[in-house]
Amino acid sequence: MATVQEKREARLRRHRRVRRVVRGTAERPRLCVFKSARHIYAQIINDDEGRTLVAVSTLSKDLVRPGARVKKTEAAKAVGTLVAEKALAGGIQRVVFDRGGYPFHGRVKAVATAARDRGLQF
Repeated sequence: MATVQEKREARLRRHRRVRRVVRGTAERPRLCVFKSARHIYAQIINDDEGRTLVAVSTLSKDLVRPGARVKKTEAAKAVGTLVAEKALAGGIQRVVFDRGGYPFHGRVKAVATAARDRGLQF
């Protein structure tokens, strides 16, 4: 069985492989997803300038509800919705999706689907 470090290294290898192809530009920035055991983070990044244009996570003040118990997939949907709203408010309609080396399944898919449903184009 793989250790935690081996799993992390495998994800980082997959992430580097994805990043060879996926690049954010000013016209089409990169929507990057990172997940930990408890939280999920989404950023819209312009790689040409090295700037984060929009950042949302389950720790964002817009999403945090004290004492509320929310399933992780539901929280990921809320993050996807909020990142799409902030992007559209900032004039970003089209992005390229970076799954961060994770399988396109579960929480990562929930972020992408919610952002797409809210009007962000991939």
